[in-house]
Amino acid sequence: MMSTSDITKNWRTPFVILMAGTAIVFLSLGARMTFGLWMPDASTDLFGGQIEILSLSIALQSLFWGIGTPIAGNIADKYGTGRVIAAAGILYTAGLLLMTVSTSPIMAHLSIGVFTGFAMSGAMFPIILSAISRAVSPEKRDFYLGIASAGGSSGQVIVIPLGQFFIDTQGWVVSLYITAIMTMLIVPLAFVMIRKNAGEKVTAVVPPQGTGEAIREAFTHRGYVLLTSGYFVCGLQTMFIGTHFPNMLRNLQVDGTIAAMSLSLIGAFNIVGTFAWGAAGGKYRQKFLLCWLYSLRSLVMVAFIMLPPTTINVVVFSAGMGLLWLGTVPLTGSIVARVFGLRYMGMLFGFCFVAHQLGSFIGIYAAGYFFDLVGNYNAVWWAAIIMGFVASLMNYPINDKPINRQVGALSN
Repeated sequence: MMSTSDITKNWRTPFVILMAGTAIVFLSLGARMTFGLWMPDASTDLFGGQIEILSLSIALQSLFWGIGTPIAGNIADKYGTGRVIAAAGILYTAGLLLMTVSTSPIMAHLSIGVFTGFAMSGAMFPIILSAISRAVSPEKRDFYLGIASAGGSSGQVIVIPLGQFFIDTQGWVVSLYITAIMTMLIVPLAFVMIRKNAGEKVTAVVPPQGTGEAIREAFTHRGYVLLTSGYFVCGLQTMFIGTHFPNMLRNLQVDGTIAAMSLSLIGAFNIVGTFAWGAAGGKYRQKFLLCWLYSLRSLVMVAFIMLPPTTINVVVFSAGMGLLWLGTVPLTGSIVARVFGLRYMGMLFGFCFVAHQLGSFIGIYAAGYFFDLVGNYNAVWWAAIIMGFVASLMNYPINDKPINRQVGALSN
């Protein structure tokens, strides 16, 4: 006869953990992708129309999101993900509510920059994907990671139109209240993700690896450094577009409805794209897929900037970029798991994410700075294109073979 503890343990199947993790990413990223919608109105109401101030707040969010991720990952690796995610949900909600009463740049930087930044570090891909990776068998890992990564884009599809509706009808403050209610749902979902685990099993002949040893091993691995450097470019491209693309389109005299719809379209097509890239990662070498993905992103960006900004071109660009949007996430996470194993995946994927968010910080803030300075985003757009091709070249020579110490563990 099964005990209560056995029943409690058994109901948290890999599928249940996948669904809960996907819902958390849905809420976290869905809320984050509305920031570019209310930023222009909030800038007008609070700071005389200067985009740069809230651009810095959102850029700081990316920075603290990155800085906090390996810390949250290390805590989750050692003590489980549930408490980390619950704390993130509370902090996210507090940051959004504080933004509604912000009256100075410092308050905006604290609420949107620090609070929601640290919150995202505990309720996004590195933490969620590491938990799912532990719960699922290796042969299904890429497939499951693709599903969870696509969940964030589902949030984009649904939450962005709702956010725009409430901004248009009730104003940006009410929109943030509703978003805060949504992020509070992360807290009960965290209960599903509670798993007390001390990392993956290791064979008896392999001594336990400490945190410091894991960090040194990763940062002396040339492939990890190249992978992390490429992920910097991913952050610069996606978060620059995700934050400033609606305003860029408005500046190009594109209808505001189309501008808001562009991010939803990116999210809709990313559901297909991320799922497809994740599934492909189970059949083909992930590093070669990353080479293709970064190159194709830059080509799509070149095509858009060279063509007139018509409605059809915006739709085609959004669809094309969506297919390439978050495909880097399951592929990058899978390489980290394959090379280093699962014991410290949350932390090591978190360090990759630090680079991603440094790129995000530069892309978001530089775009706001140059827009206020010259009235367009061309400089950052072309920089993102060039760096995409560079990232493709960096991923090609990655040594993606498992480290010998991990071979026994990875086969379990």
